[in-house]
Amino acid sequence: QVQLVESGGGLVQAGGSLRLSCAASGRTFSSYSLAWFRQAPGKEREFVAAISWSLGYTPYADSVKGRFTISRDNAKNTVYLQMSSLKPEDTAVYYCAAVERTIASMSSVYRYWGQGTQVTVSS
Repeated sequence: QVQLVESGGGLVQAGGSLRLSCAASGRTFSSYSLAWFRQAPGKEREFVAAISWSLGYTPYADSVKGRFTISRDNAKNTVYLQMSSLKPEDTAVYYCAAVERTIASMSSVYRYWGQGTQVTVSS
């Protein structure tokens, strides 16, 4: 069982930056791929970025490529999402997700989910 707790969301002006964190429980954190998804009001949940359990593979959605960076610290059981050059269309609830020994951009692959953290970007 893995429990995920996101933090770091908030209100920021367009062009600003935020760093989201997701702290995970469990002793086998290093064997999990972690991902960030987001869901805006009235829209489907969409993939943002992921980081694999090994080799540091990091796929990104085209909409955030070059602006967001995902990273992980296995010693702290934490995954981060550094968001820069934020746009109003980045406004959403951001969710952290985990799955063991695989990686994908489809939300259905991920077994564990956090409760989400709100990010609001004002224009």
